[in-house]
Amino acid sequence: MLKYEEWLVIINPNAGRRRGIRDWSRIAGWLNHFKFNYLPVFTEFPMHAIDLTSDHIEKGYTRIIVVGGDGTMNEVVNGVFQQQRFETTEISLGMITVGTGNDWGRMFGIPKDYKEAIKVLLQNKTFIQDAGMVEYKRNGESENRYFVNIAGLGFDAEVVRKTNRLKEKGKGGPLLYLINIFSSLVSYKFVNAVISVDGTDIENEILSMNVGICKYNGGGMISVPGAIPDDGLFDLTVINRMSRPDILWSLRRLYDGTINEHPKVDSFTGKSIRVESVDRIMLETDGESLGHTPLEFSIIPKSVKIITGFSQN
Repeated sequence: MLKYEEWLVIINPNAGRRRGIRDWSRIAGWLNHFKFNYLPVFTEFPMHAIDLTSDHIEKGYTRIIVVGGDGTMNEVVNGVFQQQRFETTEISLGMITVGTGNDWGRMFGIPKDYKEAIKVLLQNKTFIQDAGMVEYKRNGESENRYFVNIAGLGFDAEVVRKTNRLKEKGKGGPLLYLINIFSSLVSYKFVNAVISVDGTDIENEILSMNVGICKYNGGGMISVPGAIPDDGLFDLTVINRMSRPDILWSLRRLYDGTINEHPKVDSFTGKSIRVESVDRIMLETDGESLGHTPLEFSIIPKSVKIITGFSQN
């Protein structure tokens, strides 16, 4: 039996320091209150949501609710691209945020209150955003990953790596991310990189770089303030070498949206980006630690249909 009208609900029990499992009964209560017809499935290990998504879409599910954080949404999006039954824009993705950062949800006005988030799903205001795909190296092999928020390189990826390790121990939240920024500054080394944007090369010694479809990461930082999620372009923020005191003094710019006004920060837009370096530059996408340079980013315009809390023109 095809289940086009039944929602698939993918729950990450570990999201948000296990809020996914602790709060599931409350979330299910509101879904039942609003008479949702749905099938709940729980992830059991990292990357499980990719296969759960792909397998259930092949069975006929075209409406999915993600109960988790940015990383869970990332896995679900990768499952959407992995399946071959439907065009990616035939799949609707909604979200009930239970993660620690929830930056993708912040971009699209998804309320943190569960009842209000489910009301957003009921309103079914859809928006088709861009996706990015990055090819990278890991353990000597080439791999690729789709993403719908922000990819971070260098210092950003190191902070994410530390934060994710602590999440595995039950710790998390934007404050932890900020603490790891300070701790990582002690040992992090600047790296020479060649960044090619639509074929134009820029070479510099960088601290960090963000490739954005959306604006927010790190639990509310506006790392890519100019990002427009459906313009068919990546927005880049490249933080070049600066003194450590200047880095600390400039952190406020990541929260007030003025990071691109700093004289040591460059910003670009483009459809394709390549990053090469002699020393490895590490990569994360949507808060998930991946591999390292060389990196090749490609934009996939208007390829992911989401349910948004904002009215779209």
